[in-house]
Amino acid sequence: MATRQDVRRIATALPGVREDPERFAFSVDHKGKAKAFMWVWMERVEPGKPRVANPDVIAVRVRDQAEKAALLAGAPDRLFTEPHYNGFPAVLVRLRAVGVAELRALITEAWRCQAPKALVAAGAPAGQPPAPRAPRRRRAPR
Repeated sequence: MATRQDVRRIATALPGVREDPERFAFSVDHKGKAKAFMWVWMERVEPGKPRVANPDVIAVRVRDQAEKAALLAGAPDRLFTEPHYNGFPAVLVRLRAVGVAELRALITEAWRCQAPKALVAAGAPAGQPPAPRAPRRRRAPR
């Protein structure tokens, strides 16, 4: 079972990470902008009322919709989504249902999705190459 302390320890150990303690959110600077890669889930408890932070669930970025679908299909007891996240590359993680090793992998991959390439190369965990990024499309000559 993972805890918020595990989340904070794992996230802040990655290069270039900034924490927003008021929102329990973590980001990394990319091209001068803070890019969030993990945050507490703001749950809609009552229709028409403001969302409320659910400290037992975090949202983590994923590379794309295909990765999101694969993660959700492979671990429906630990990962889920809601209509608010339809079309957005993130999954919701039940902290009580994941182990620390799985949490570390999810957070590290979320960070890799948002961090600059140079930072990813420098911050890859020992023995693990950086995750490959999708090739960029070349523009047609004008």
